[in-house]
Amino acid sequence: MNAKRKKLLYNSVTFGIVILAFLLCNAFYGEMSRSLRGQLIPICCWIVMAVSLNLVVGISGELSLGHAGFMSLGAFSGIVVSGWLLNGFGMENETLRLILAIVAGGLVSGVFGVLIGIPVLRLRGDYLAIVTLAFGEIIRNVMNCVYASVEGQSLSLGFLNPNLPGKLLLNGPNGAVSVGKIATFTAGFLLVLGTLIVVLNLINSRIGRAIMATRDNRIAAESVGINVTKYKMIAFVTAAVLAGMAGALYGLNYSTLIPGKFKFDQSINVLVFVVLGGIGNTLGSVLSATVLTMLPELLREFSDYRMLVYAVLLIAMMLITNTPASRAFFNNLKGLFRRKELHQAVRASQAPQETGKGGKQG
Repeated sequence: MNAKRKKLLYNSVTFGIVILAFLLCNAFYGEMSRSLRGQLIPICCWIVMAVSLNLVVGISGELSLGHAGFMSLGAFSGIVVSGWLLNGFGMENETLRLILAIVAGGLVSGVFGVLIGIPVLRLRGDYLAIVTLAFGEIIRNVMNCVYASVEGQSLSLGFLNPNLPGKLLLNGPNGAVSVGKIATFTAGFLLVLGTLIVVLNLINSRIGRAIMATRDNRIAAESVGINVTKYKMIAFVTAAVLAGMAGALYGLNYSTLIPGKFKFDQSINVLVFVVLGGIGNTLGSVLSATVLTMLPELLREFSDYRMLVYAVLLIAMMLITNTPASRAFFNNLKGLFRRKELHQAVRASQAPQETGKGGKQG
């Protein structure tokens, strides 16, 4: 099987699994428990976060620990835009308001991605991880001091100033107040599909090949004229935009949201999704984000021990998927399928010759 067919099969399987999951969730929505229904939209958000971070960690080869910061920017930007449109312009159409909020969240996160990426992406390895970690913590602490209100059609923003005129939308450390819950599972599904389309097309494009070339050998890439910083910036900003859009959808799924929700551990959780699913494996990120988001809810019957069970299962899954024995097992399976395909191809190529020989003998 050539490379193009493999990519087509991989992409088809990825989209097929996502679409099938959406159809099954809609079909059995009424039979789901309330807690499981409440996890559907967050699962979509975490899938987008995992796939977008995989673009930086797996495809670009850079370790980013501040992805929750971009999600935070998108969440609060989307909430402010939604509240402004509702209270300032009387926009009652929730679908249109949700779309505009998601777009706004992506744009704000993208702008900050550019501002952070220009100085940061010149760093490498641990230095880049430390700076992105610091960025995520700075954003969280800054959002504790930001206030926003709407009066008429005017939007007011303040820093350490809660005495703003009109109706408060952001209330500093208390976060977003009176948020309209307008997020829908359909919007989450469409956002996941859009993210997969963007990421998979980027990976398989000329830009994606240049990004992977800089990951595999930076010096060799520079020697053939590839602008390493430029292509790493493309991956970083694309991931920031997608994280901001996921954040906007996530924020509009709750009635209140505080900045403390986007601590450092959220970035680590997303990184766990990427590592467990396989670095550079988009489908693996989708599956791991889904399973690990649902797992704490499914383990609620263990009460106080559920997070301990969750940690043990997580360690077990990491050991199973990353030990040399398991890798050898999966490689043997791949080799078995490849030998079968090769044998079938040889038989198919020999079949006309045997038929021709039989015809001559007759």
